[in-house]
Amino acid sequence: MSKKIVVTGGAGFIGAHLVRKLVGLDNNVVVVDNLIRGMASRIDDLMDKITLCNDDIRDEKLMAKAFAGADVVYHLAAVNGTENFYKRPELVLDVGVRGAMSVMNACQIAGVKQVVIASTAEVYQTPEIVPTDETIPLMLPDSLNPRYSYGGSKILTELVAFNYGTDFFDRVQVFRPHNIYGANMGWKHVLPQFIVRALNGKDKYGTEVPFEIFGTGEETRSFCYVDDVVNGIITMQEKGDHRNIYHIGNDEEVSMLDVANMIAKRLDIKLNFEHTDTHAGSTPRRCPSIGKMKKLGYQPMVNLENGLEKCIDWYKDNRNPPADNELV
Repeated sequence: MSKKIVVTGGAGFIGAHLVRKLVGLDNNVVVVDNLIRGMASRIDDLMDKITLCNDDIRDEKLMAKAFAGADVVYHLAAVNGTENFYKRPELVLDVGVRGAMSVMNACQIAGVKQVVIASTAEVYQTPEIVPTDETIPLMLPDSLNPRYSYGGSKILTELVAFNYGTDFFDRVQVFRPHNIYGANMGWKHVLPQFIVRALNGKDKYGTEVPFEIFGTGEETRSFCYVDDVVNGIITMQEKGDHRNIYHIGNDEEVSMLDVANMIAKRLDIKLNFEHTDTHAGSTPRRCPSIGKMKKLGYQPMVNLENGLEKCIDWYKDNRNPPADNELV
């Protein structure tokens, strides 16, 4: 039976893939996105199958109107991108915090009983235990550091989700995605920046390319391909518990040096690394424990080598962000 499902941030990277999947499952999908960071081009081919509300999630009245009759609201709208955390922290916080309050209030006004909220691995900052499970305390190490604008906004988002109208909802769930990647993910995350710099370096220097990398390069992440994440989100919504939190990601940890060298191998170049200081607040290791999701039947299927190949092929033809959107 078809459901009415609303996706805020549905023209964003993860949101657009989620919208595509939900449409494929014969749902009536409404996308809420004011396109300050999302890109309509990600969902252009779906316009005859979805409803697009070009609205700001901070407008509670508009959200209540968009949510009317919805069975589920997926709230993914945010200003993401590491570069944005440092350069636009006030916008990151405003969209994150006021947006969360607006969405939860609008759900109550519209009678929506099921809400899925996107959080982030940034809520842990530098966790004491890696791999990290969902019980590790959340942390805001330094309110003076603009990097924490995003992680801090997501901590508040989780509090709002679980405490606003606790008795009103049948199901409120939070997922914490860990380092999601794929083609057309934007230009302000580490993988597209690595790929574009390697491509430009190859054009300029040939097969041996000087390549700046923050820190020692032994810093680690666990990258998860976007299709796996979308499958995880839907699995969590269908099988997960009310008032619960789930990590969605991949538990294969890899160093940034290894990632850069994987990109170099695909481009048939050699990178000569030049090390610079890391940004204050950058975490040395990140890897999620995904045991809770595995118990629901979730298993990431795309390995990093195959996912990077798809990503590299896309950025070969799309090295520069659109001139009219400085946040992507």
